[in-house]
Amino acid sequence: MRKFFQGMWRVVTFPFRLVFTILTFPFRAVYRFYKFLNTEPPESQFTETIANLVSDSNVRESLWDHIEQLRMHIIRSVIVLSIAVIAAFWVSQDVMGFLAVPVGGLEKLQAIQVTEEIGVFMRVAMMVGVAAAFPWIAAEVWLFAAPGLKPREKKFGLVGIPFATLLFLTGMAFTYYVLLPTALPFLGSFTNISQFWAAKEYFSFVTGLMVWIGVFFEFPLVIFVLSSMGIVQPKFLAEQWRIAIVIIAVIAAAVTPTIDPVNMGLVMLPMILLYFISIGLSYIAYAGRRKEKAEDEAAADGEAAG
Repeated sequence: MRKFFQGMWRVVTFPFRLVFTILTFPFRAVYRFYKFLNTEPPESQFTETIANLVSDSNVRESLWDHIEQLRMHIIRSVIVLSIAVIAAFWVSQDVMGFLAVPVGGLEKLQAIQVTEEIGVFMRVAMMVGVAAAFPWIAAEVWLFAAPGLKPREKKFGLVGIPFATLLFLTGMAFTYYVLLPTALPFLGSFTNISQFWAAKEYFSFVTGLMVWIGVFFEFPLVIFVLSSMGIVQPKFLAEQWRIAIVIIAVIAAAVTPTIDPVNMGLVMLPMILLYFISIGLSYIAYAGRRKEKAEDEAAADGEAAG
């Protein structure tokens, strides 16, 4: 009889409990997110973790859990990217026309191979999909790394997601409005050969350069986050600027589709500028980290004295 009345009570109160759950869900979600942001990660040394992988089965099980979480983050990112690419089909034709403006429009390009048009269409859709899905992908990276970060580092990373998207889009815009107007006239007037550019080669050149430069524009933000975490020190970056320029030259040579020094220099110039901007941001982030550490030590000393 008792179970009967308990069942009746659950049936009668179910609509009220459902409404209460729906109404309180946003508040509970915000509270859980706030608690997640302010949760301190467990203290553990890297060398101890490596040693425990051999001797402790719980640590090995935890490692497999992290790998499973990484797999889920990758799967969700791929799904969102696929949806973004499919949605980009509706605007790819317009984007192709926009990207072909520097050479006089799509009618100035030629499709030589049978599958060239659909290949170009898919390449442009992929670029648009990557740009559209970038905030989600950045959020997945943050969600994977956040459990091992301190509250301050979590908040920096969360705030950095829109900035990362903005920097990526800025890099793409910089390529289109600055690099291409300089590179294309040089490449097209180097000799007296008539210009009949293939669509595949042109769009491979443009989309590849836009995506890579967009990725390079993330460098200052990455350095700022790593410096705020104490992984990178600004003094090291400032002392190794010569080596950094050599590395930038190698990367620019690998990314630039042509071998001429003009285009390579156009790619190197913003990368070098971004590197020195990163040094300044690293000093700012590292100073904030030292200040916070000093305040934590002072608070700990005050509690110990009390």
